[in-house]
Amino acid sequence: MSVLPAPPAPSEGASPDDAAAWVAAHLGDLAREGADGVRPGALRGGQAAADVALAGLDVTGYARSRSVVLPEERQGATRMSPYVRHGLVTLPELWDAVADAPARDRAKYRDELLWQEYARHLYARVGPALGASLRHEQPRPTPWPEPLRPDMACAAYLTETLTRDGWLVNQTRMWLASQWTVRAGGTWRVGEDAMFAHLLDGSRAANRLGWQWTTGTGSGKAYGFSRWQVEKRAPELCRGCALRDACPIPEWPDAVVGPPVADGPDLGKGPVPGGPDAVEGGGGEVVWLTAESLGLADPALAADEDRPAVFVFDEPLLRRLRLSGKRLVFLAECLGDLAAARRLEVRRGVVVDELAGRPLAATYAPVPGWARRAGLLDVVETHPWPWLVHPRPAAVRSYTAWRKTSGRWSDR
Repeated sequence: MSVLPAPPAPSEGASPDDAAAWVAAHLGDLAREGADGVRPGALRGGQAAADVALAGLDVTGYARSRSVVLPEERQGATRMSPYVRHGLVTLPELWDAVADAPARDRAKYRDELLWQEYARHLYARVGPALGASLRHEQPRPTPWPEPLRPDMACAAYLTETLTRDGWLVNQTRMWLASQWTVRAGGTWRVGEDAMFAHLLDGSRAANRLGWQWTTGTGSGKAYGFSRWQVEKRAPELCRGCALRDACPIPEWPDAVVGPPVADGPDLGKGPVPGGPDAVEGGGGEVVWLTAESLGLADPALAADEDRPAVFVFDEPLLRRLRLSGKRLVFLAECLGDLAAARRLEVRRGVVVDELAGRPLAATYAPVPGWARRAGLLDVVETHPWPWLVHPRPAAVRSYTAWRKTSGRWSDR
């Protein structure tokens, strides 16, 4: 068992470098880059940063600018996703926050929120099966020796931005996934794992769904990446590219969808596990916090202001995932702000061992690992997850079909 000191709190003036030093000292052996390579990403973690981002949210012009890549100052993406991923801001909060935005921008932004919710529903339904091709096998063009060639300015930009910042606009996530798989023949799971390790908003639900949609394994139609998209969204990359007169991606790639998957998961109408509708049980002495819900408004945490909380850095999982230090710094900043406001115990080890024998209160999380661990712990009090669309029996084969039955269609 290992109890760690509380991370430094951004809300009390701690810098990103302070958080990076804490991660290097206590989790550096688990970071992809090693202790000496731990650096913060482009966005700060913590409730204070999330609150500032939410207060300043303005989606005016979002429909027009959300896909801009360069120049970066013209990007319309809101960068709220890391705060949503870790429960510092919820999808219902964002839905309400844009109620007065221009109609076209509001509709497009809310459509993106619904896509995130659909990803959660799909993951809750199929679980680890989302890590295998859902509907079609991956297309297999002749593999490139190196999918993201460093002499391609667009590929170099994707690699550098992802590894430096830990965040990409959705347009460039699609470029990277398509280049990796549809164009260069790389295995989608290998590329997805690599992207997941760096993204501050890395979520298996959204990341795997995005890769499957782009590759065509989950949608039946692959997304093709070519020079046309770069010239439209980031023309300076083509202008400055050493291969501008010998571009290896001049035309739309051949994107033949693979054969149907045999014995894939049932995506037709069926139940979606959603956790309790109201608080179940009671008497939790300690709040068990997970990476899905690290905000001060976590339902189990908010239910009792005097109740202490505990978070465990899952050592076996982190050793297997080899997350970038950027992600661990973001988590540390979230925990630092929590520790400044509430009694918080931070631990490192095997979750079920670290929490054994303690009556726990917890907020349900729509990820397979939560239910698996909760079944081995003494979770005596379970609080509902703050769904944007509460799960009910539905087909999850496609986002479009799911959205029409979501109950949120007329509110866009």
